[in-house]
Amino acid sequence: MTFLVIAEHDNNSIKSATLNTVTAASHISLFADGQVHLLVMGQGAHQAAEAATHIAGIAKVIHADGAALAHGLAENMAAQVLALAGGYSHILFAATASGKNVAPRVAALLDVAQISDITRVDALDTFERPIYAGNAMATMQSQDAIKVITVRTTGFDAAPASGGSALIEAISAVADSGKTRFVSSEIAKNDRPELTAAKVIVSGGRALGSNEKFTEVMTPLADKLGAALGASRAAVDAGYAPNDWQVGQTGKIVAPQLYVAVGISGAIQHLAGMKDSKVIVAINKDAEAPIFGVADYGLEADLFTAVPELVAAL
Repeated sequence: MTFLVIAEHDNNSIKSATLNTVTAASHISLFADGQVHLLVMGQGAHQAAEAATHIAGIAKVIHADGAALAHGLAENMAAQVLALAGGYSHILFAATASGKNVAPRVAALLDVAQISDITRVDALDTFERPIYAGNAMATMQSQDAIKVITVRTTGFDAAPASGGSALIEAISAVADSGKTRFVSSEIAKNDRPELTAAKVIVSGGRALGSNEKFTEVMTPLADKLGAALGASRAAVDAGYAPNDWQVGQTGKIVAPQLYVAVGISGAIQHLAGMKDSKVIVAINKDAEAPIFGVADYGLEADLFTAVPELVAAL
């Protein structure tokens, strides 16, 4: 039995979410003594494919290189996965924006039910996943011949990025589907750690009041802690922070060593994205804020006073 992990990369290196997905695949393989293969798709991604050979637990790296795969268009990537799907019992994606874009297409074209956001493997066909915004955990069993799975990366440790010795198998890339066309991309430049991989995150909420105050209050704290910046959905919707900073059920799922929530009430939607953090610190002047119910340390105070004082003390 063989399992296929779909890699995410930047043409030079493998993204951290893929390492967590490899661990999930390795857990499944323990039930069948199977092999884990990694598919690297793109154009000019030879360095990423080479880096993938060193990931512990990978038996083979499959490298599909072609113009149709250059920009990660979901229709073309799904077609490439489908071209290989017959040889695998399980196909795993990270539950990231890219994975959530491609996996449903693959599942639909294979006429199987997607198994979404798994956090634990109980058997070859049985998995645990959160439901009701993470307030309950469901154990589900699939009888589909090919299981298409997305992996909640916070549920699994990252596989070591070194120590492996897989071989690369180059395959022909699929032709362009012609259904979509890449026009352009605007890449946000950020010197801070990537949100889903950061060990420390400081997040701001609607209580900050404006984009200017968000920057004025949150940036010094993030600088002091070497942290990534996050935001609640309310803060993002109000225009205080960019969309890719959003933490929550409809944003990014994170589990850093330290999560500092500033002016965030703790709505269910937000808690679903960060409650697995190792240590949660909440600063809020509302003593009844739900965030205090999950916080390890809570400070009932005006954030505009408390945060500058905290920065000065660090």
